[in-house]
Amino acid sequence: MGSKAACSVMSQRLARAAVVLLVVLCGGVAGCEYTYEDGGRPEATATSTAGNVALPPDPALEETVSGDALEEWAKAALPESQGQSFYSSTGYLNPGESKSEQTVQLPGGTYAVTLACRGTRRVTFSVTLNEVALVDLTLGCANARVSVVQLDKDAILSITVGSRSDANFAYRVSRL
Repeated sequence: MGSKAACSVMSQRLARAAVVLLVVLCGGVAGCEYTYEDGGRPEATATSTAGNVALPPDPALEETVSGDALEEWAKAALPESQGQSFYSSTGYLNPGESKSEQTVQLPGGTYAVTLACRGTRRVTFSVTLNEVALVDLTLGCANARVSVVQLDKDAILSITVGSRSDANFAYRVSRL
């Protein structure tokens, strides 16, 4: 009986080792993606999210601009909207400065609020309706963000933009 039990334990160990080996081999295959080149031959290329390379931002976007250059940047930074544009603004902020503006009267509906900035740091954007925040965002410069807001009835939005360093800002409110 002793040798029979030893064979059983040995068989279990071999089975476990085979399962572990199979898992390791399958894991190696799961980390590959097959792509086809010109010749139709499959070629394995490793895929990984841990080693993604972040491209550096355009150094020109760290410099503030004015005049026509500001208008050109705003046009490029705010993608075209599908709906009607109701209000837009661009400008320059000194360090520690904030600016508040109000939109025109907006009819009830759904709106895209597109926000963008350029400079070396971040810009804060706050979009409120009757002192209730609809959008409260700190955006890293050289980026743009679209937020969707729903207005149940006609309203005027207040938009406040602020920065701790020199920055340009641009935003647009468009009906969807």
